[in-house]
Amino acid sequence: MFRVETEERTQLVDVTERVAEAVPDDATGVCTVFVRHTTAGVVLQEAESGLVEDIEEFVADLAPSDGDYRHDRIDDNADAHLRATVLGESVSVPVENGELALGTWQSVLFVECDGPRTRQVDVVVTS
Repeated sequence: MFRVETEERTQLVDVTERVAEAVPDDATGVCTVFVRHTTAGVVLQEAESGLVEDIEEFVADLAPSDGDYRHDRIDDNADAHLRATVLGESVSVPVENGELALGTWQSVLFVECDGPRTRQVDVVVTS
């Protein structure tokens, strides 16, 4: 488990290295990265800076912040919940001999939809 701090309402954070550090050296199996929040997500994608900005913009556009949402009567963040619903709360990555078996351009990206916040990310490896 580790924490991610964000500074923006919608923000991507490359957490690949932190996930890799949480994998035991002798592990082989599946690594699940899980976000314990309903207004954040995690995805596998390329971490190139231009694409990261494109994804942030895309995520923000998924549900406009000025929409007429019923949930906003409670805590004014329905847009973040809707965005996180589309993104999903977990990804699975194969692990081989203690290493994440990611594709050449794949990174594990935490996606904040309701920042700025401090979030918890769980990393579980099963064989």
